[in-house]
Amino acid sequence: MTHAPLIDPFQRAISYLRVSVTDRCDFRCVYCMSENMTFLPKKELLTLEELDRMCSTFIGLGVEKLRITGGEPLVRKGIMTFFNAMTRHLEAGRLKELTLTTNGSQLERFARDLYAAGVRRVNISLDTLDEAKFAEVTRWGRLGQVLKGIDAAQAAGLRVKINTVALKGINEDELFSLVEWCKSRDMDLTFIEVMPMGDIGNEDRLGQYWKLSDLRARLSEAYTLTDLAERSGGPARYVRLEETGQKIGFITPLTHNFCESCNRVRLTCTGELYMCLGQEDMADLRAPLRNHPRDDAPLVEAIRAAIALKPKGHDFDYSRQSVEGRMARHMSHTGG
Repeated sequence: MTHAPLIDPFQRAISYLRVSVTDRCDFRCVYCMSENMTFLPKKELLTLEELDRMCSTFIGLGVEKLRITGGEPLVRKGIMTFFNAMTRHLEAGRLKELTLTTNGSQLERFARDLYAAGVRRVNISLDTLDEAKFAEVTRWGRLGQVLKGIDAAQAAGLRVKINTVALKGINEDELFSLVEWCKSRDMDLTFIEVMPMGDIGNEDRLGQYWKLSDLRARLSEAYTLTDLAERSGGPARYVRLEETGQKIGFITPLTHNFCESCNRVRLTCTGELYMCLGQEDMADLRAPLRNHPRDDAPLVEAIRAAIALKPKGHDFDYSRQSVEGRMARHMSHTGG
């Protein structure tokens, strides 16, 4: 059933939904989680059937792009049931793209199945190509497992984009090797500024923060950078490296506010809808979903009421001494 599209108070059409299917992950990246995380009880999570109903309702309201996130989405038990359920919307033309962001650890198992379900692109989070540093950054992760996942994804026909969080003192010295490695594998690369999301224990976010304008200046010492007008429906701005032809993205929530064309909202694994990654306002969609199992009208009404509250932008800011606009919730809760 198709309804009038979702338009926010600033006349932006909401066509992109990011859905966290779990808050759990098999890594404990230092900028994302504390090492000893307390995860949500299972009953609070939307079931796979509820996720299907929720996403199908959004698709009926004009959402054309669905990105599945976590935590690590592929550690959710039975997750391919959900991906396979979404295939019907791709085949009907209602959904233009079904994709996911992953740490790559489970791709060796799932890459072929994901392609069969209609996924054509994946974003893989990878911050370093150094095994020891990878183990340090992810705490629990193994680089070799991720590299095998990337091999499997490309062998299955999936287009791979690497997402790299810029971390001062950790991957600064790998800037050019990461660029050259992605070029050799024909993979796009996007750099992301570390965001102030959740308590991460003893880690120092200000110490981790590497401003992307500085990273870009370093790149320009070795390459000719041409700004591209292209936008992917997400927050990245792109340049082309003329010497290699590569497309490099920059996501800069702190040094550049990217909100003016925001067309997306985020659904958590518990059915909370966040209209902005950098604001605490959210709407509970689980209650109308569960309270009306055979009637989607209350859910549609709740979604429309939430979109009517979507703010113009976020408030992230790093000052010299502190992090302003810090979010109490972890990135794994909202969905990366």
